[in-house]
Amino acid sequence: MNSNAKKELEEADKLHRSGQRNEALLGYRHYLAVWPNDARAWTALGGLLLEMGQMEASREASSKALRMDRNQAAAQVNLANALCGLGRFGEAEIECRKVLGKNPRYLDANLALARCLCRKGDPVQARSLLEALIARDPKNREAHGLLVEVLIHLGQWEAYGTAMGHLISLHAHPPAIEAHDRGLLDLRLGNLPRGWARYESRLECPGLIIPKRNFTQPRWDGLPFKGKTLLVHYEQGLGDTFMFVRYATRVKALGGRVLLEVQPALADVVATCPGVDEVVPHGSPLPAFDLHIPLLSLPWIFGTDLASIPAEVPYLKVPERVPNRERITGLLSASEASIRMGLAWAGSPIHKRDSERSLPPAVLAPLAALPGVSWYSFQLGSEEEPPLPGLVSLDPSIRNFSDTAYALSGMDLVITVDTAMAHLAGALGIPTLLLVAFFPDFRWMMGRHDTPWYPTMRIYRQRYPGDWGAVISQMMDDLTAEQDGL
Repeated sequence: MNSNAKKELEEADKLHRSGQRNEALLGYRHYLAVWPNDARAWTALGGLLLEMGQMEASREASSKALRMDRNQAAAQVNLANALCGLGRFGEAEIECRKVLGKNPRYLDANLALARCLCRKGDPVQARSLLEALIARDPKNREAHGLLVEVLIHLGQWEAYGTAMGHLISLHAHPPAIEAHDRGLLDLRLGNLPRGWARYESRLECPGLIIPKRNFTQPRWDGLPFKGKTLLVHYEQGLGDTFMFVRYATRVKALGGRVLLEVQPALADVVATCPGVDEVVPHGSPLPAFDLHIPLLSLPWIFGTDLASIPAEVPYLKVPERVPNRERITGLLSASEASIRMGLAWAGSPIHKRDSERSLPPAVLAPLAALPGVSWYSFQLGSEEEPPLPGLVSLDPSIRNFSDTAYALSGMDLVITVDTAMAHLAGALGIPTLLLVAFFPDFRWMMGRHDTPWYPTMRIYRQRYPGDWGAVISQMMDDLTAEQDGL
């Protein structure tokens, strides 16, 4: 290897360490095109591809490294992790034990084995292994993170809370961020009052709340405001707005005029919520107001616990003005089957956890076995569709949330991943099956198959990260049993 090649490999390694994965990927591939027999470079590429979720490509790169040098222990661990990610748990365990046979204390191999044991159905042994690792290295974040996964798999929520608390403390965040993370933990575990109180720290976390507000008017303290105007303003995603606008009726009961500032895309729909006097799309001039409150502070203001969630549905309606009503009506009326089911399998790609919550449309193929169903896709801009007979795409007939609400009102059942549409369907009181990732957003809590926020919603959860196949299988069993019982 000449000095230029060595420098090129070092630069790819540097990009990898700094988190510039796409650039590092190009660097490794360019280097290996010239030096294809470098086992160390293939090992590094396999590790990078593993981080990027490209399991099959990682398996191939790691296997190449091992064919060149059987002593590349890191490549063998990468291979084990890739095989585990592909669901080939038996093979993954064999690779882990090969490494550990030579070096029983090799940390990465022990972690890979624990992950494999958990996902192949032996979480008890995985927990024992991880607790031993943590006893040796109490500050190992990956071991703590895997222990959290194992405890979720076991459904041991008290131990999960303790382990998650340890994991949060290891990150040494500023106090506001740690309080925010602990608040989310409380909310996931159903300890809502403490969770909402801690969640208020989000307002002190830089970059977390968008758009950032600096109103001169005082913040509302929850006391009656008769004769005054209160501005309730959105702060996060579309789904958050649909979910928490339900508090408008409780706000209105305490006094004066209620202004609601929201994202323009959903202004017409949330205007149907009782308790809202005026909706102002963000970007439009705000009328005069005396007090303000962020929308997601309302659960804290009202001391919400599991028993006091305002869960009366529907609390939203289809707006009177539906721009594409006729086109949607035509698509719905063309249905020949007795059951209409709507589908959404992906959220916004710019969401920071979209790769976890969205699923490949091909995973929905088993749904084709359900008889008497007309399928409707609510997915916008999708290049792929699930292989379902007669699937009707509502794109481009739905171009806004008013259209979406109208189309949803024509469904007998909605199947969706965790998107704004899921919240809209729940707020409209439409029967909904929600497909949730292994580590869910705080609002879906842990271990529950229902949600106190939406009485007409049922939750199907991944058993381990990426395990959508088992989710669809369980849902199919339930839907088939329900159809057989009719």
